[in-house]
Amino acid sequence: CLTVKIGSMFFLRLCSKIINHWMSILLRAYRSYLARYQIVLHQLWHLQFRYSVYCMIYSLMKHRAYSGAICRSDIRNAYSDEAAAAKRCRRHMIETDEFMSSNNDNLLTDDMTISAAYLKMKTLCINISLEIQADIKIHDQNILPSSIDLPNIAASLYSTELCKRLKGFLSASPPSRPLQHVAELLIATANFERDLDSWQVRPVHGGVLSRELFHDYIMVWIEDTRLHLLDYCKAEKLSYPAASTTSPFVEQIYEQIRESINEYGVVINRWPQYLMSLESAIADVEREVMKALEKQYMETLMPLRDGIPKILEKHVQRLTRRQSVAPYVVPNQLGTFMNTVKRMLDVLHCRVEDILKSWASYLTIANGTTLFGEQMNSITVMLRKKYKKYLQAIVEKIVSETQANRTTRLKRILEETKETEGESEMRERMQALRAQLSDSIHNLHGVFSCRIFVAICRGFWDRLGQIVLRFLESRKENRIWYRGSDYALGILDDVFASEMQKLLGNALQDKDLDPPQSVIDARSILC
Repeated sequence: CLTVKIGSMFFLRLCSKIINHWMSILLRAYRSYLARYQIVLHQLWHLQFRYSVYCMIYSLMKHRAYSGAICRSDIRNAYSDEAAAAKRCRRHMIETDEFMSSNNDNLLTDDMTISAAYLKMKTLCINISLEIQADIKIHDQNILPSSIDLPNIAASLYSTELCKRLKGFLSASPPSRPLQHVAELLIATANFERDLDSWQVRPVHGGVLSRELFHDYIMVWIEDTRLHLLDYCKAEKLSYPAASTTSPFVEQIYEQIRESINEYGVVINRWPQYLMSLESAIADVEREVMKALEKQYMETLMPLRDGIPKILEKHVQRLTRRQSVAPYVVPNQLGTFMNTVKRMLDVLHCRVEDILKSWASYLTIANGTTLFGEQMNSITVMLRKKYKKYLQAIVEKIVSETQANRTTRLKRILEETKETEGESEMRERMQALRAQLSDSIHNLHGVFSCRIFVAICRGFWDRLGQIVLRFLESRKENRIWYRGSDYALGILDDVFASEMQKLLGNALQDKDLDPPQSVIDARSILC
């Protein structure tokens, strides 16, 4: 019995020593894990393992009745100088050391290498974010004493070091455009800053501010885009299209404008304030496109310039007092020019404006008013004025050519009409004018697009109606001129309505056949 008791005591002491031995090993392992914190955080499964180790150690502390003061002292000493966080951060930074300005001489020379470098920087942002997430997870489990704010301790170092690394990288390999790999790094940087804010990590001086990192580059991108598109508009590079209803140059430049704008989607979606600079740059380009188009068709537009039609009209009138002239023929180049301006106004500019407007909802100031739109509106007004100006100039040119010939001058026909003459005699007097009007309308139809053709025809119709109106207003007290004027208005209505309907058919709208205002006013005098 004594032997059994002695054996039992020996066995219990042996077990106690074994337990104490393993507990000491676990405690030393605990301190070792604190010192080598950067190794276990390198991959996500390491993060999970680290969390399990903390839980196990905390449980052992409770069973061994360790002093809470000693535990807090050990951990506080381990984190006091942020050495562990600095080591973990450095381990991540090593993979991007080669891309810094002092190390990348002649390294980033091709697109593939540059893209790979930006991808590594993007991965760095993501990995640092995962580190902070792991710290937050540990902190939320109350494993560490409340006096230790692990997420803020580590995040302050991570953010400042990451900011330095991003600045150095962007300085060594500045992005020339918001290409895909650049956009991905921008997104990763902006997401890192957003995550810190959502996790309620305190901001730190010198930390990551994504907009400040990319601001100068974004402004350079916008200016480079403006200069590149303006350079494309140089007139010496342009030529007349062989056979086209609109200018290929304008179609190409607007396609480039849309492609350039779409590249900025990743920027504007995060920082809408850059929309104003982009809008201003695009407006400058559109103005230059209009100037280049006018310069390209300078010779064609020359007869339509202000003052020139009047000089030509006087010169032609002097010549045609003795001979008849052929009706004015609108050149195809003028049709291409007007069709292009109309397309810019109705289609091309609207497409650009719609892209920018889709981002404008994000851009507001304190009182809720939108800042975007002034530049785009000015382009719309400019294009509308140009279109209207040249449209009126074409109408004036055709009218002046029509009235230059004695046999087709409407006022002279009205003055020579006798009170006794009927409609048949009036039609005979206006036969030459009717033929010239018909030829001019057919010429316009072959040159201009449908809506421009209608607008010019109605402008032509209105101008001839004004001649009749002024003739009647100067003879209100003498009704002997009313019958001839009434016949003339009817003949004009018939010519324009029938010719337009014959040429356009179902494409003609009902309002297009309504008499213009001058004809309505003239008929009101005749009533």
